[in-house]
Amino acid sequence: MSERRASKSRSVARKTTELAVAAPQVVAHRLTRIALAGVTPSARDRKEFRGMGAEKVAAFAESWSAMASEAFRANQKIGLALLASLWSPAAGRKAAKSVARQANNAVLGIVEKGMAPIHRRAVANAKRLSRTKLK
Repeated sequence: MSERRASKSRSVARKTTELAVAAPQVVAHRLTRIALAGVTPSARDRKEFRGMGAEKVAAFAESWSAMASEAFRANQKIGLALLASLWSPAAGRKAAKSVARQANNAVLGIVEKGMAPIHRRAVANAKRLSRTKLK
């Protein structure tokens, strides 16, 4: 495995792990806060609750946009590699391996780009909410 691909794989794995830890912390904090707020939440609670929905929509929109952009870029790169492999039939297997490697790297790139906005917000929320009192 190339160093670049290994680095990208580690990055995706690290972000996935951090997200798997941060998301339940954020959910637990917010659900507890909602339960404690009852039917008359404070202004502080209302501000937090309002931001929750908008924040998710923004993160997922940013994520989908980043994934679409990266997929388009990868599609162009793989298409050019396929065309180049057709011009050089003598390269045969080497060219096919190169295209396969690029496709694998493209998938990792798409996942990494798509996860970044969600990871960034979830980890930031976990840090911020860990310093915030529930009541």
